[in-house]
Amino acid sequence: MTERSGVQIYSEIGRIKRIMLHRPGRELDNLTPPNMKRLLFDEIPDSFVAAREHDMFADLLRGIGAEVVYVSDLLADVLADLPVRDAFLQEFLKEANIYRSQWNDIYDYLYTMESPKDVVSIVIAGLRREEISFNNQYLNLLDHKKTLWFDPIPNLYYTRDPMTVIGNGISINCMWTDTRKRETLIMKYITKYHPCFADSALYYSREENASLEGGDILILSPKVVAIGISQRTESAAVKTLATRILHSDMGFEHVLAFFIPIKRAFMHLDTVFTMVDREIFTIHPEIEGPLEILDVTKDKDGSLLIKNMGGHLEDALKKTLGLSEVELIRCGGTSVIDAQREQWNDGSNTLAVAPGEVIVYERNRVTNRLLKEAGVILHEIPASELSRGRGGPRCMSMPLWRELLD
Repeated sequence: MTERSGVQIYSEIGRIKRIMLHRPGRELDNLTPPNMKRLLFDEIPDSFVAAREHDMFADLLRGIGAEVVYVSDLLADVLADLPVRDAFLQEFLKEANIYRSQWNDIYDYLYTMESPKDVVSIVIAGLRREEISFNNQYLNLLDHKKTLWFDPIPNLYYTRDPMTVIGNGISINCMWTDTRKRETLIMKYITKYHPCFADSALYYSREENASLEGGDILILSPKVVAIGISQRTESAAVKTLATRILHSDMGFEHVLAFFIPIKRAFMHLDTVFTMVDREIFTIHPEIEGPLEILDVTKDKDGSLLIKNMGGHLEDALKKTLGLSEVELIRCGGTSVIDAQREQWNDGSNTLAVAPGEVIVYERNRVTNRLLKEAGVILHEIPASELSRGRGGPRCMSMPLWRELLD
């Protein structure tokens, strides 16, 4: 790891210098038909292929000059400190809904492990009953239908959602579902104890009572943040975060609140809208009709001003970003069928690694062709298994440091 500490994100498109990922692994092997819906999966990915595809993603990022850091390594660094490990496990086991009768046994098993990497591996993957027993042979009969001592954390490879970097600060998000809340516990400990996040201000915490997820937060410029009000982010959270951002010393002047349809297929703002270059954006055409945008600013006395900008996205972007022209690349082009298919496979969910240069899934061929025709440089990665979790390259990454734009 480099000596750079802290975070810096003032755009969606500045060249990435450091980025946080999680390589999917054994947690996907603990998805089963009975538990996958509860754990937010529509189907079961092949963990071996998903990891191989993810390695291609990480290698591509390194190839363009980004330093890749992994959630598991950061957490292992933190849990090497035994008092920190104790505090983490106390919270983790409570949130993992461990039965009190097994709590002490599982705590001792994890706390006394010699390698913190082994602790992290089990925390993320879940713990199978068939791997270890904390009962005698008779009590085992009572638990024969319980396959896991605690659930895996299979959504962790979507590192965008549990934590967000905003300027030189961070938001530890409050997840919409219980099954993803342990992801934010991991982020809480990483950001509190790891030197990578030294002196980073905190603008939202996992203890807030309104759900907020990182896929709904886009940093459009050093002055403008966009936040989606969606299936997983509530308007109360947007109001709270907007107030704190606008009253901070980071320099942001506008928070654009995007109302998008509340449905599984859209889920987050970045599944239907991302920034590709200064004036180029992807969009899923089905949100253009129902879209409504509010511009939240701060008055001279510190109170919030809210202006309804209607639903004309180009005009809102031109006005707040100071652009003369805006180009919208519509996912799937003019075909309703292509738009629905490619949006389901995250055709709109691009990760900009530099202005006009993005990473995309190769399977979204119509949208990718339109991006190329617009002059965008594309890095295409395979995603037969990664895409089964319903998230694209932006969902799978949390940039920690981007170069400032000229």
